[in-house]
Amino acid sequence: MTVAISANPPVKELISEFFLARRPKKHSEHTLAAYQRDFTNIMRALALVLDKPEAEIHIEDLQIRILRRAFAEISHQSEATIARTWSTWNQLYTFLVADGVVAGNPMAAIEKPRVPKSRPKAITGDDSVLLLLEVAAKGRQGARNPWPERDLAVVVVLLTCGLRLAEVLGLTLRSIDGPAGDRVIGVRGKGNKERTVPLEPEVETIIDAYMESRQRRFPGRIPRDAALFVANSGEPMKRGGLQYLVESLYREAGIRTRVPRGALVHALRHTFATSLARNGATGTELQRLLGHESLATTQRYVDASAREVRAAARSNEAYSALRQLSAPDDAADPSDN
Repeated sequence: MTVAISANPPVKELISEFFLARRPKKHSEHTLAAYQRDFTNIMRALALVLDKPEAEIHIEDLQIRILRRAFAEISHQSEATIARTWSTWNQLYTFLVADGVVAGNPMAAIEKPRVPKSRPKAITGDDSVLLLLEVAAKGRQGARNPWPERDLAVVVVLLTCGLRLAEVLGLTLRSIDGPAGDRVIGVRGKGNKERTVPLEPEVETIIDAYMESRQRRFPGRIPRDAALFVANSGEPMKRGGLQYLVESLYREAGIRTRVPRGALVHALRHTFATSLARNGATGTELQRLLGHESLATTQRYVDASAREVRAAARSNEAYSALRQLSAPDDAADPSDN
Protein backbone atom coordinates (compact mmCIF):
# COMPACT_ATOMS: atom_id res chain seq x y z
CA MET A 1 0.00 0.00 0.00
CA THR A 2 1.31 3.47 -0.90
CA VAL A 3 0.26 6.75 0.66
CA ALA A 4 -1.23 8.99 -2.02
CA ILE A 5 0.67 12.21 -2.51
CA SER A 6 0.21 15.47 -4.35
CA ALA A 7 3.92 15.92 -5.05
CA ASN A 8 7.15 14.02 -4.57
CA PRO A 9 9.56 16.26 -2.65
CA PRO A 10 12.57 14.93 -0.71
CA VAL A 11 11.69 13.87 2.83
CA LYS A 12 14.48 16.03 4.26
CA GLU A 13 12.87 19.06 2.63
CA LEU A 14 9.54 18.19 4.24
CA ILE A 15 11.20 17.80 7.65
CA SER A 16 12.64 21.30 7.25
CA GLU A 17 9.12 22.57 6.43
CA PHE A 18 7.84 20.83 9.56
CA PHE A 19 10.36 22.68 11.74
CA LEU A 20 9.54 25.97 10.00
CA ALA A 21 5.83 25.51 10.67
CA ARG A 22 6.48 24.90 14.38
CA ARG A 23 8.51 28.06 14.97
CA PRO A 24 5.52 29.96 16.43
CA LYS A 25 5.36 27.35 19.20
CA LYS A 26 8.83 28.50 20.33
CA HIS A 27 9.99 25.03 21.35
CA SER A 28 13.04 24.83 23.58
CA GLU A 29 16.39 23.82 22.09
CA HIS A 30 16.07 20.54 23.97
CA THR A 31 12.70 19.76 22.33
CA LEU A 32 13.93 20.68 18.86
CA ALA A 33 17.02 18.51 19.33
CA ALA A 34 14.81 15.58 20.38
CA TYR A 35 12.68 15.99 17.23
CA GLN A 36 15.82 16.05 15.10
CA ARG A 37 17.18 12.89 16.72
CA ASP A 38 13.93 11.08 16.02
CA PHE A 39 13.93 12.12 12.35
CA THR A 40 17.59 11.18 11.96
CA ASN A 41 16.94 7.82 13.63
CA ILE A 42 14.50 6.71 10.93
CA MET A 43 16.14 8.51 8.00
CA ARG A 44 19.28 6.45 8.62
CA ALA A 45 17.18 3.28 8.77
CA LEU A 46 15.36 4.27 5.55
CA ALA A 47 18.69 4.81 3.80
CA LEU A 48 19.64 1.22 4.70
CA VAL A 49 16.28 -0.24 3.66
CA LEU A 50 16.10 1.69 0.38
CA ASP A 51 19.86 1.49 -0.28
CA LYS A 52 20.10 5.14 -1.23
CA PRO A 53 21.46 8.34 0.39
CA GLU A 54 19.14 10.14 2.78
CA ALA A 55 19.10 13.22 0.51
CA GLU A 56 17.61 11.12 -2.30
CA ILE A 57 14.73 9.67 -0.27
CA HIS A 58 11.44 11.12 -1.51
CA ILE A 59 8.04 11.01 0.12
CA GLU A 60 6.60 8.52 -2.35
CA ASP A 61 9.37 6.08 -1.37
CA LEU A 62 7.77 5.75 2.05
CA GLN A 63 5.32 2.96 1.45
CA ILE A 64 3.95 1.33 4.59
CA ARG A 65 6.09 -1.79 4.15
CA ILE A 66 9.19 0.42 3.81
CA LEU A 67 8.34 2.33 6.97
CA ARG A 68 7.74 -0.97 8.80
CA ARG A 69 11.16 -2.23 7.76
CA ALA A 70 12.75 1.07 8.84
CA PHE A 71 11.19 0.82 12.30
CA ALA A 72 12.27 -2.83 12.44
CA GLU A 73 15.84 -1.59 11.92
CA ILE A 74 15.68 0.31 15.22
CA SER A 75 13.96 -2.51 17.15
CA HIS A 76 17.13 -3.02 19.23
CA GLN A 77 16.61 0.41 20.80
CA SER A 78 14.61 0.95 23.98
CA GLU A 79 10.82 0.88 23.91
CA ALA A 80 10.73 4.49 25.07
CA THR A 81 13.01 5.63 22.23
CA ILE A 82 11.01 3.74 19.59
CA ALA A 83 7.71 5.07 20.95
CA ARG A 84 8.99 8.65 20.98
CA THR A 85 10.37 8.25 17.44
CA TRP A 86 7.01 6.88 16.31
CA SER A 87 5.22 9.88 17.84
CA THR A 88 7.55 12.34 16.10
CA TRP A 89 6.97 10.75 12.70
CA ASN A 90 3.25 10.65 13.41
CA GLN A 91 3.36 14.41 14.00
CA LEU A 92 5.23 14.86 10.71
CA TYR A 93 2.57 12.94 8.80
CA THR A 94 -0.23 14.82 10.54
CA PHE A 95 1.43 18.02 9.34
CA LEU A 96 1.84 16.66 5.78
CA VAL A 97 -1.81 15.62 5.61
CA ALA A 98 -2.91 19.08 6.76
CA ASP A 99 -0.56 20.65 4.22
CA GLY A 100 -1.94 18.54 1.39
CA VAL A 101 1.35 16.79 0.66
CA VAL A 102 -0.02 13.31 1.43
CA ALA A 103 -3.56 12.01 1.47
CA GLY A 104 -3.31 9.97 4.64
CA ASN A 105 -1.19 9.09 7.66
CA PRO A 106 0.39 5.61 7.42
CA MET A 107 1.66 5.55 11.01
CA ALA A 108 -1.44 3.74 12.29
CA ALA A 109 -0.16 0.70 10.37
CA ILE A 110 3.25 0.88 12.08
CA GLU A 111 3.42 -0.92 15.41
CA LYS A 112 4.08 1.39 18.35
CA PRO A 113 5.54 -0.28 21.46
CA ARG A 114 3.74 0.07 24.75
CA VAL A 115 6.01 1.83 27.19
CA PRO A 116 5.48 0.63 30.76
CA LYS A 117 4.62 3.40 33.17
CA SER A 118 7.77 4.44 34.94
CA ARG A 119 7.81 5.05 38.65
CA PRO A 120 9.00 8.44 39.90
CA LYS A 121 12.77 8.65 40.22
CA ALA A 122 12.87 10.45 43.53
CA ILE A 123 15.95 10.41 45.76
CA THR A 124 15.68 7.76 48.45
CA GLY A 125 16.61 8.07 52.12
CA ASP A 126 14.84 10.13 54.76
CA ASP A 127 17.92 12.28 55.42
CA SER A 128 19.01 12.76 51.78
CA VAL A 129 17.48 16.20 51.28
CA LEU A 130 18.99 17.50 54.53
CA LEU A 131 22.44 16.12 53.64
CA LEU A 132 22.23 17.73 50.20
CA LEU A 133 21.21 21.12 51.57
CA GLU A 134 23.94 21.04 54.23
CA VAL A 135 26.65 20.41 51.63
CA ALA A 136 25.30 23.13 49.34
CA ALA A 137 25.12 25.64 52.21
CA LYS A 138 28.67 25.13 53.42
CA GLY A 139 30.24 25.04 49.95
CA ARG A 140 31.72 22.16 47.97
CA GLN A 141 35.10 21.13 49.36
CA GLY A 142 36.66 20.35 46.00
CA ALA A 143 35.46 23.48 44.21
CA ARG A 144 38.19 25.89 43.01
CA ASN A 145 36.02 28.91 43.64
CA PRO A 146 33.25 27.88 46.05
CA TRP A 147 29.98 29.74 45.76
CA PRO A 148 27.72 28.24 48.44
CA GLU A 149 25.05 30.95 48.15
CA ARG A 150 24.55 30.12 44.46
CA ASP A 151 24.73 26.35 44.96
CA LEU A 152 22.17 26.47 47.77
CA ALA A 153 19.81 28.70 45.78
CA VAL A 154 19.92 26.33 42.78
CA VAL A 155 19.18 23.23 44.87
CA VAL A 156 16.45 24.94 46.89
CA VAL A 157 14.65 26.18 43.76
CA LEU A 158 14.81 22.70 42.26
CA LEU A 159 13.52 21.06 45.44
CA THR A 160 10.78 23.57 46.25
CA CYS A 161 9.56 24.47 42.76
CA GLY A 162 9.88 21.16 40.93
CA LEU A 163 11.34 22.65 37.76
CA ARG A 164 12.77 20.82 34.77
CA LEU A 165 16.43 21.41 33.90
CA ALA A 166 15.58 23.58 30.87
CA GLU A 167 13.08 25.57 32.95
CA VAL A 168 15.73 26.41 35.55
CA LEU A 169 18.16 27.56 32.87
CA GLY A 170 15.41 29.69 31.31
CA LEU A 171 14.74 31.66 34.50
CA THR A 172 15.62 35.36 34.56
CA LEU A 173 15.45 37.97 37.30
CA ARG A 174 12.14 39.00 35.78
CA SER A 175 10.78 35.49 36.45
CA ILE A 176 10.44 36.35 40.15
CA ASP A 177 7.47 38.60 40.76
CA GLY A 178 5.25 39.86 43.54
CA PRO A 179 5.74 41.62 46.89
CA ALA A 180 8.08 40.25 49.53
CA GLY A 181 6.44 37.40 51.40
CA ASP A 182 4.07 36.66 48.53
CA ARG A 183 6.37 36.14 45.56
CA VAL A 184 5.92 33.67 42.74
CA ILE A 185 8.28 32.39 40.09
CA GLY A 186 7.08 32.43 36.50
CA VAL A 187 8.11 29.38 34.49
CA ARG A 188 8.04 28.78 30.76
CA GLY A 189 7.63 25.04 30.34
CA LYS A 190 7.11 22.50 27.59
CA GLY A 191 5.16 23.70 24.58
CA ASN A 192 6.00 27.27 25.62
CA LYS A 193 3.29 27.05 28.28
CA GLU A 194 3.60 29.35 31.27
CA ARG A 195 2.82 28.63 34.90
CA THR A 196 3.62 30.15 38.27
CA VAL A 197 4.95 28.42 41.36
CA PRO A 198 4.78 30.10 44.79
CA LEU A 199 8.01 31.01 46.59
CA GLU A 200 7.84 30.62 50.33
CA PRO A 201 9.65 33.20 52.52
CA GLU A 202 12.46 30.73 53.32
CA VAL A 203 13.19 30.37 49.61
CA GLU A 204 13.00 34.13 49.06
CA THR A 205 15.64 34.63 51.76
CA ILE A 206 18.01 32.15 50.11
CA ILE A 207 17.56 33.71 46.66
CA ASP A 208 18.13 37.20 48.11
CA ALA A 209 21.35 36.00 49.78
CA TYR A 210 22.49 34.54 46.46
CA MET A 211 21.76 37.79 44.61
CA GLU A 212 23.72 39.78 47.21
CA SER A 213 26.70 37.45 46.77
CA ARG A 214 26.39 37.74 43.00
CA GLN A 215 26.48 41.53 43.27
CA ARG A 216 29.66 41.31 45.31
CA ARG A 217 31.28 39.01 42.76
CA PHE A 218 30.15 41.00 39.73
CA PRO A 219 29.60 44.64 40.74
CA GLY A 220 27.34 46.72 38.57
CA ARG A 221 23.74 46.81 37.48
CA ILE A 222 22.18 43.44 36.64
CA PRO A 223 19.43 43.82 33.99
CA ARG A 224 16.03 42.33 34.72
CA ASP A 225 16.24 40.03 31.71
CA ALA A 226 19.58 38.54 32.87
CA ALA A 227 19.72 34.83 33.69
CA LEU A 228 18.82 34.09 37.29
CA PHE A 229 21.56 31.50 37.74
CA VAL A 230 25.05 32.09 36.42
CA ALA A 231 28.31 30.14 36.33
CA ASN A 232 31.43 31.25 38.23
CA SER A 233 32.39 33.26 35.14
CA GLY A 234 29.23 35.35 35.42
CA GLU A 235 27.85 33.88 32.19
CA PRO A 236 24.43 32.20 32.20
CA MET A 237 24.62 28.67 33.57
CA LYS A 238 24.55 26.00 30.86
CA ARG A 239 23.05 22.53 30.83
CA GLY A 240 26.35 20.74 31.46
CA GLY A 241 27.29 23.15 34.23
CA LEU A 242 24.03 22.61 36.09
CA GLN A 243 24.32 18.83 35.76
CA TYR A 244 27.91 18.90 37.02
CA LEU A 245 26.96 21.11 39.97
CA VAL A 246 24.11 18.84 41.07
CA GLU A 247 26.09 15.63 40.66
CA SER A 248 29.03 17.13 42.60
CA LEU A 249 26.69 17.96 45.47
CA TYR A 250 25.24 14.44 45.43
CA ARG A 251 28.71 12.92 45.69
CA GLU A 252 29.89 15.24 48.45
CA ALA A 253 26.68 14.62 50.41
CA GLY A 254 27.28 10.88 50.05
CA ILE A 255 23.90 10.25 48.42
CA ARG A 256 24.90 9.57 44.79
CA THR A 257 23.90 5.92 45.16
CA ARG A 258 20.46 7.02 46.40
CA VAL A 259 19.72 8.82 43.13
CA PRO A 260 17.89 6.49 40.72
CA ARG A 261 19.76 5.49 37.61
CA GLY A 262 19.02 7.72 34.65
CA ALA A 263 18.09 10.70 36.82
CA LEU A 264 20.24 13.62 37.88
CA VAL A 265 18.73 17.11 37.99
CA HIS A 266 15.35 15.53 37.23
CA ALA A 267 15.58 13.49 40.44
CA LEU A 268 15.03 16.72 42.40
CA ARG A 269 11.83 17.43 40.44
CA HIS A 270 10.63 13.89 41.20
CA THR A 271 11.56 14.33 44.86
CA PHE A 272 9.51 17.54 44.95
CA ALA A 273 6.46 15.86 43.42
CA THR A 274 6.68 12.69 45.50
CA SER A 275 7.01 14.71 48.71
CA LEU A 276 3.93 16.77 47.90
CA ALA A 277 1.90 13.68 46.98
CA ARG A 278 2.95 11.96 50.19
CA ASN A 279 1.75 14.96 52.17
CA GLY A 280 -1.70 15.13 50.61
CA ALA A 281 -1.41 17.19 47.41
CA THR A 282 -4.07 16.19 44.87
CA GLY A 283 -3.35 15.13 41.31
CA THR A 284 -4.81 18.38 40.00
CA GLU A 285 -2.64 20.50 42.32
CA LEU A 286 0.47 18.57 41.29
CA GLN A 287 -0.43 18.86 37.61
CA ARG A 288 -0.59 22.64 37.90
CA LEU A 289 2.68 22.93 39.83
CA LEU A 290 4.58 20.53 37.56
CA GLY A 291 3.19 21.88 34.31
CA HIS A 292 1.99 18.50 33.05
CA GLU A 293 -0.35 18.55 30.08
CA SER A 294 -1.99 15.29 31.11
CA LEU A 295 -3.30 14.41 34.56
CA ALA A 296 -2.34 10.79 33.82
CA THR A 297 1.33 11.82 33.86
CA THR A 298 0.91 13.40 37.27
CA GLN A 299 -1.08 10.49 38.69
CA ARG A 300 2.00 8.27 38.92
CA TYR A 301 3.30 10.42 41.79
CA VAL A 302 0.02 9.98 43.65
CA ASP A 303 0.02 6.23 42.96
CA ALA A 304 3.64 5.88 44.09
CA SER A 305 2.84 7.76 47.27
CA ALA A 306 -0.06 5.40 47.96
CA ARG A 307 2.24 2.39 47.57
CA GLU A 308 4.74 3.92 49.97
CA VAL A 309 2.00 4.54 52.53
CA ARG A 310 0.89 0.92 52.20
CA ALA A 311 4.49 -0.28 52.61
CA ALA A 312 4.86 1.86 55.72
CA ALA A 313 1.64 0.48 57.16
CA ARG A 314 2.84 -3.04 56.40
CA SER A 315 5.88 -2.48 58.63
CA ASN A 316 3.56 -2.54 61.65
CA GLU A 317 4.84 -5.24 64.06
CA ALA A 318 1.32 -6.65 64.28
CA TYR A 319 1.67 -7.92 60.70
CA SER A 320 4.87 -9.72 61.65
CA ALA A 321 3.09 -11.36 64.56
CA LEU A 322 0.18 -12.35 62.32
CA ARG A 323 2.55 -13.97 59.82
CA GLN A 324 4.13 -16.00 62.62
CA LEU A 325 0.72 -16.97 63.96
CA SER A 326 -0.45 -18.23 60.55
CA ALA A 327 2.81 -20.02 59.67
CA PRO A 328 2.72 -23.86 59.71
CA ASP A 329 4.16 -25.42 62.85
CA ASP A 330 7.37 -26.90 61.44
CA ALA A 331 8.75 -27.45 64.91
CA ALA A 332 6.10 -29.96 65.95
CA ASP A 333 7.08 -32.86 68.29
CA PRO A 334 8.22 -35.89 66.20
CA SER A 335 6.23 -38.17 68.50
CA ASP A 336 3.06 -36.56 67.19
CA ASN A 337 3.69 -38.02 63.71
